[in-house]
Amino acid sequence: MAYFKGKILQLKKEKRRLPNGRVMNVEIIVHPGATLIVPFLSKEKVILLRQYRPVIKQFLYEFPAGTIEKGETPFQCARREIVEETGFAARTLTRLGKIYPVPGYSTEIITIYKAEGLIQKKSCLEADEVIRTCIVSRAQMKKMFRKGQIKDSKTICALSLCGWI
Repeated sequence: MAYFKGKILQLKKEKRRLPNGRVMNVEIIVHPGATLIVPFLSKEKVILLRQYRPVIKQFLYEFPAGTIEKGETPFQCARREIVEETGFAARTLTRLGKIYPVPGYSTEIITIYKAEGLIQKKSCLEADEVIRTCIVSRAQMKKMFRKGQIKDSKTICALSLCGWI
């Protein structure tokens, strides 16, 4: 049974049987899934976003990412999101892996892609997106990570999958 149904998320409570036989109530945020894209300008430079997150009232450094729309595949979402948020399209998108960002209470799966062969286009930010793009070298990224400036978990996972941290 759903307690809340929003534009993207749904909150519900279900009884679930655990592997040990016990039954418990589980609160679940149902999420359609998302993609994250690591846009490589070269082997040593990527596009990073400085994005305002109103829930935490802070700017975060992140890679472009977005929610999968109804009828859209993760690949199609990645193709759309990179252009919307960076103003670049990718000739090549390579799937690096999938992560469960908060499996304790959400069904969200984020598929991570590496984007190469970038072609300049026009960005098309949504009304609620406050984003500035930054071109960052591998050395700068490592320094930012060591200083605690990279706090977004999906971005940290993507850096790991790319071998950058």
